[in-house]
Amino acid sequence: MKRRVVITGLGVISPIGNGCTAFWQSLISGRSGIRAISRFDASGLPVRIAGEITDFALEDYSPAPIEYLTSDGTRLKFDLRTQYAIAAAELAVREAALTVSQLAEACLYFGSGEGPNDLEWLAQLLSPYALSEGCDTARLLSEARDPSFALHDQLMEATIPASVIASRFGIEGEVTTCLTACAASAQAIGEGMRRIQTGECDVALVGGAHAMTAPLDVIGFASLSALSTRNEEPTRASRPFDLRRDGFVLSEGAGALVIEEREHARRRGARIRAELLGYGLSSDAYRITDMHPEARGPIAAINAALQDAGLDPEEIGYVNAHGTSTLENDRTETLALHRAFGKAAPHIPVSSTKSMTGHMVAAAGAVELIATVLALEAQLLPPTINLEEPDPECDLDYVPNRARHHEFRFAMSNSFGFGGQNVALIIGKDGS
Repeated sequence: MKRRVVITGLGVISPIGNGCTAFWQSLISGRSGIRAISRFDASGLPVRIAGEITDFALEDYSPAPIEYLTSDGTRLKFDLRTQYAIAAAELAVREAALTVSQLAEACLYFGSGEGPNDLEWLAQLLSPYALSEGCDTARLLSEARDPSFALHDQLMEATIPASVIASRFGIEGEVTTCLTACAASAQAIGEGMRRIQTGECDVALVGGAHAMTAPLDVIGFASLSALSTRNEEPTRASRPFDLRRDGFVLSEGAGALVIEEREHARRRGARIRAELLGYGLSSDAYRITDMHPEARGPIAAINAALQDAGLDPEEIGYVNAHGTSTLENDRTETLALHRAFGKAAPHIPVSSTKSMTGHMVAAAGAVELIATVLALEAQLLPPTINLEEPDPECDLDYVPNRARHHEFRFAMSNSFGFGGQNVALIIGKDGS
């Protein structure tokens, strides 16, 4: 029999608030965290808005050092993605009140992506080797012996947040980084859940972090015509399911959860916030940049999560949608919910918190599951803001513009990743 898995710690760093209290108050107030880009001069770009975190200092959350010190004394600062990851993990571990020995026996599953594409550092790196006809590659390779040269590159690796967190908390169990783009942190939660269910560990720290708000990130997604260009109205730019949506908004942040075997949590007197019941994972096996037009992957993930949880579609009381605010995603997700939930679909409220947070990419799934846990606890649904003129092809109840009181026992959170990765997670009240 599968062991039961519960959530005992939550930590979030986001453009609408750091820590669960500030984050939740912004969600139910319908406050957007999208603003004009401030970290670099974006005036020449077609997209000049993002979900930047502007009120963050790692020392406010953790005694962990902000720099990596090499054996020869070289100091390199951790990127924002890694700092956010440390802070979110600190909040979750602190709330769960885990001991040093419990952390040592825990496992860690974390969703992430590459570090920031730092144009300034790249320009400094290459400038001594510039030639009229290009770059003196041979000289660059022969002279690149400074430890900081290699270490800067290594600290951008997707595995760094998990490695740093494991070191910070002395986690000696399995440490795994999930690299499934927008579904990464949701997959990390599901994989941690599986390990606990099968008895491979009693406690897991799970979640994800990303900060894709650097120049090359914005330029890259803008070149794909994936981003909103509503630069003069940043707070109205992310508008899932609205007829006039024109793309998603890149954002940054981190979400972390402590999950553990239910009886383990009860024996140590931990506060149980919710129970993890279902995990569904699938691939579109279609195109890298497009979802399957018949939503095959999302339908499969949703159905798998329902089967895993042992629930019928009509028992789901709320869905936190992937809801990116792109034409394709919102229509395809609506189709998936219709196909998976059948006659129950029109009666299940759905909302997209990306309308307020923007798209945190690898961190999105974890942050949105945290929002779902908070909604279940409060019996209050966060709204989809900026939903002013519904797309006729998006015809479900999207909780437009205002939070809504709603009684429900079970909820689902969807995460669909670039490249066709799909994850659905189901939670319920403990003891449901």
